[in-house]
Amino acid sequence: MTNFNPTLTTDEILTKDAHLIQSFANLDALKQDSARTAIVRGKGAYVYDSEGNELIDGIGGLWCVNVGHGRQEIIDAVTAQLQQLDYYSTFYNFTHPAAAMLSEKIASLAPGHLNSVYFSNSGSVANDTAVRMLHHYNNRLGRPKKKKILSRIGAYHGSTHLAMAMTTPLYSEGWDTAAEGLVHHLKCPNAYREAGDMTEAEFLDFLLDDLREAIESLGAENIACFVAEPVMGAGGVIVPPEGYHKRMADICAQNEIKFVADEVVTAFGRLGHMFASEDVFGTQPDIINTAKGLTSGYQPLAATIVSDEIYDVISRPGGMFLHGMTYSGHPAAAAAGLANIGIMESEGLPQQVQTTGKVFENSLRALEDMDIVGEVRGSHFMMGIEFVKDKETKEVFSDEHQVGLRIAQAAQKRGLIARPLGNIAILSPTLILTEEEIARIGVILRESIAEVTREVR
Repeated sequence: MTNFNPTLTTDEILTKDAHLIQSFANLDALKQDSARTAIVRGKGAYVYDSEGNELIDGIGGLWCVNVGHGRQEIIDAVTAQLQQLDYYSTFYNFTHPAAAMLSEKIASLAPGHLNSVYFSNSGSVANDTAVRMLHHYNNRLGRPKKKKILSRIGAYHGSTHLAMAMTTPLYSEGWDTAAEGLVHHLKCPNAYREAGDMTEAEFLDFLLDDLREAIESLGAENIACFVAEPVMGAGGVIVPPEGYHKRMADICAQNEIKFVADEVVTAFGRLGHMFASEDVFGTQPDIINTAKGLTSGYQPLAATIVSDEIYDVISRPGGMFLHGMTYSGHPAAAAAGLANIGIMESEGLPQQVQTTGKVFENSLRALEDMDIVGEVRGSHFMMGIEFVKDKETKEVFSDEHQVGLRIAQAAQKRGLIARPLGNIAILSPTLILTEEEIARIGVILRESIAEVTREVR
């Protein structure tokens, strides 16, 4: 019998790790042991590597761990569920208490008329599910041609074959995506890079016109939905102009195009609310997709939350819901979700983020006085820092400089994990940070940026 061994040395871990294919990685570089960090333990806002180094988890593992690492309440809930019922599917006419309770809880938290919940195990699958549902929905309404999807340049909606087709082309270089011609990418709402001399209002009108032109070109009768992250995550943490989502949703509604909010990152407290669509951006989506913060990453779980109107159509007599995953609504994952939401509610974590998240945001914005910091953008505990060679012209560093990576490496040496993305560093920490920890992150980033600035100047 081979059991998990928590006492492996770094060399032993990395030797075994040679068989593991990491996500979104330079696999050639990872052949070198020095390119990898083995995380072995987590507690609160910190993780610890196999060399014993304490690191602030500045990326929440990957936009996750909203309630922090090592929460015994979630661990106990998962353990108790496994002792009671380790696994059963929610296929056909079967259900179980954990999935039933969590679906009811999510429906009570979701805005407006979003009362039906489909569980999957990742944000990618949640986004795929939304599209499959809407295609089936239009089939049932006798609109078999209404299938096209509007997404955006800079979007990230997942890495399954269909979700990657909705994602910005940057993430599929050298790879194929499904459904060629199914997805149309609208312009990116990145004012720093795209607005030029336009005012915010003018840039908004420019983006709205782009949507109208796409609808006119493609035909509203052929478009099923517009899929959008409230704040773009892996596309560089892009916050759209004021009023963007509401105005885009209004145009979609006028053309019978469903508005799908990809809240895989933004839901469950990251922007200071359980859901950001209505409370932050004033929109009522037809579908919300979420994952990550739903269980704080303690178990793989995602949810596609659909409107009463959509559910009423897809549940009409005379057809089957031919979509399902083996692990949809897994008992242990559902138990983790219930315990996670329970922590958020009992500790008032989203409300706390409304204060501490702004402290974090302002701490990072203070870095804009540095020579190579072009823009700090984002909201609350979802932030990006873009580095430039020239602040006046916004000229970027060449790829060979690897500025984002070098700054992330310099930060890790000082005790902070940041995520490099080309010339950008992304911060999406746990939501339990204290003001002292926030201040420490600011100091580490300033020192790390200064070190790399000296090297590239």
